[in-house]
Amino acid sequence: MKYNIAVTRAKQSRISEVDFSHLAFGHQFCDHMFVADYADGQWGNFRIQPLQDFVLHPATMALHYGQALFEGMKAAKTRDGQPVLFRPEMHAQRLNASARRLCMPELPEDLFIEAVQRLVALDANWIPQQEESALYIRPGMFATDAFVGVRPSKSYCFYIINSPVGPYYSHPVRLCAETHYVRAIRGGVGEAKVAGNYAAALLPTQIAQEKGFDQVMWLDGLNFEYIQEVGTMNIFFVIDGKVVTPETDGAILKGITRDSIIHLLQDNGYEVEVRPLSIHEVVEAYQAGKLQECFGSGTAAVVSHVSEIAYGDLLMHLPPIESRKVGDFAKAEINGIRSGLLPDPYGWVVPVETPVPAG
Repeated sequence: MKYNIAVTRAKQSRISEVDFSHLAFGHQFCDHMFVADYADGQWGNFRIQPLQDFVLHPATMALHYGQALFEGMKAAKTRDGQPVLFRPEMHAQRLNASARRLCMPELPEDLFIEAVQRLVALDANWIPQQEESALYIRPGMFATDAFVGVRPSKSYCFYIINSPVGPYYSHPVRLCAETHYVRAIRGGVGEAKVAGNYAAALLPTQIAQEKGFDQVMWLDGLNFEYIQEVGTMNIFFVIDGKVVTPETDGAILKGITRDSIIHLLQDNGYEVEVRPLSIHEVVEAYQAGKLQECFGSGTAAVVSHVSEIAYGDLLMHLPPIESRKVGDFAKAEINGIRSGLLPDPYGWVVPVETPVPAG
């Protein structure tokens, strides 16, 4: 290992408090966390310590000016019990892309991967092995200067916490196309995984849920015409045998699961179009009987089928879940590669090294 990471183990594990057969997403957290500090132009003070609260000054700049970002990735175990990560280098790269957009310091990619590796190794017993479950890994970074004034912070905290999770969605989702509120436009922070994106989405999502929907389907912020993504996922459509997904034009998160699905589909003979996709095209396809599937993709959800999409007064009912061959194929391929049940010709699965005993 390249970095000197101090390790302080928890005196008593809390794993016995967790019912792994009934895991709600994002409620339980592992025994340890990784923390690093940025000061005087460099990252240092690398440590793994028992999970604990941060102590923040009331003027901490992240609370006032929004310099806060995060990542989301997963660890799982193969059928022979080996802990593995899925495309960790892409998560490191995306975290740094978000950091650049928020005028925050980049983290060395090898430090990111080593920190994830060592933290997951230490808490490997927390990785659930039930179907559809995994260890959700949440890296984050926020500004820590105690200063009231609009400028980039000079100090930052990077951290990683882990959480055993079950399925993000336990059922096909109902979407409502948003025609009033805006998630992002090109030139904004839509393709960065920043905290403020999700804060801005809370109200329209709440309104959609009060109407009986699960999530918002975002349209472009200029004309409310072109589909962007869902609140928690990128989105795919199968129209007349072709798989279509919106291009990442600067307003859409560059999903790693999305990228993986595109590769898998193209390499297995599916015709995939990555291009602007208007809601009107989707409506026309639906009315012509050519809208065969819609599914979301993301680290948390992997693949989630969409059962209905509302656009204005029109409620589009999609074909039965049993006929969703494309989405089911993509999900089975990713889960199979991650679990070791299928070969990994891409080198996406990275074994977790174990420099410290698990547990």
